[in-house]
Amino acid sequence: MENFYDILGVTETASQDEIKKAYRKKAVESHPDKGGDEEIFKKISEAYDTLGDEQKRKDYDMRRSNPFGDMGGDPFSSFGDFFSNMTGQRVRKAPDKVIDVQIGTLDSFLSKNIDIRFQRKNMCNSCGGQGGERTTCNTCNGSGRITQRVGNSFFSNIFQVTCNSCNGKGFNLKNVCYSCAGEGKNNEMQTINLNIPHGISDGQMIKASGYGDWHDGMFGDAILKVQVVEQNGFEKLNNDLVYNYQMSLDDFNKDNLDIPHPSGNLNIKLPETIDTQKPLRIKGKGFRNEGLGDFYVKMYVKHKRG
Repeated sequence: MENFYDILGVTETASQDEIKKAYRKKAVESHPDKGGDEEIFKKISEAYDTLGDEQKRKDYDMRRSNPFGDMGGDPFSSFGDFFSNMTGQRVRKAPDKVIDVQIGTLDSFLSKNIDIRFQRKNMCNSCGGQGGERTTCNTCNGSGRITQRVGNSFFSNIFQVTCNSCNGKGFNLKNVCYSCAGEGKNNEMQTINLNIPHGISDGQMIKASGYGDWHDGMFGDAILKVQVVEQNGFEKLNNDLVYNYQMSLDDFNKDNLDIPHPSGNLNIKLPETIDTQKPLRIKGKGFRNEGLGDFYVKMYVKHKRG
């Protein structure tokens, strides 16, 4: 997968304004009418088409961090289906349930255990999951599909489509269950105790087997889609840990500052010239994923006059 951020020359945390400015500059430089390379111009346009759209950008970032994300969290499931089809034993499986989960930066760093509460569908006890009194669909005779022929006397195709009379269920409800309104399922609250892997990132997915919705006599899997959020002033930027420190005027006259860190406070020596536009950097104090990240302290000044 091509790195659209590199093509536009921006960082992965760039704002939409920064992306737009970078695109305009690159587009002018490489436009074919200006003597630029047409292939490069096409790549720049493709990169901006993705990164310039918030939703497309989120989907792109998720695919980069988890290339198997679109496969329901299990990259080997397609191989299992292939071999089960060869043996004639297709495994029944309920649909997966994707759940958006927000995880704090500190919880990610400390690999904490947290409880995740969410709503799922369970079998309705009043009707046993039937939705009411069922009668076999007369149109499809209970198969849920009907056969159609398209063509003329010389050539025609025969194919199957979903039965409109029963919407593919193979039955209709005579007396609808009052408890679930015919769905056969009711909402319930479920809790998962999750041990967060150290350094988990945006877009990563965790599979919780059997915690999905109830469907045709079985529970599907829950796929937890992670979003790492700011927590107590700490943020995660790739493999780096960032702390947003609110400085007072007295701090400017100090030689050292005690800065919070998940592993314990750090005593940091201040430079002779303090520039709040440049964060302080402590090497090797970030996340430990594929090498050590760094710890950055962004300084902000907040002073009340009077």
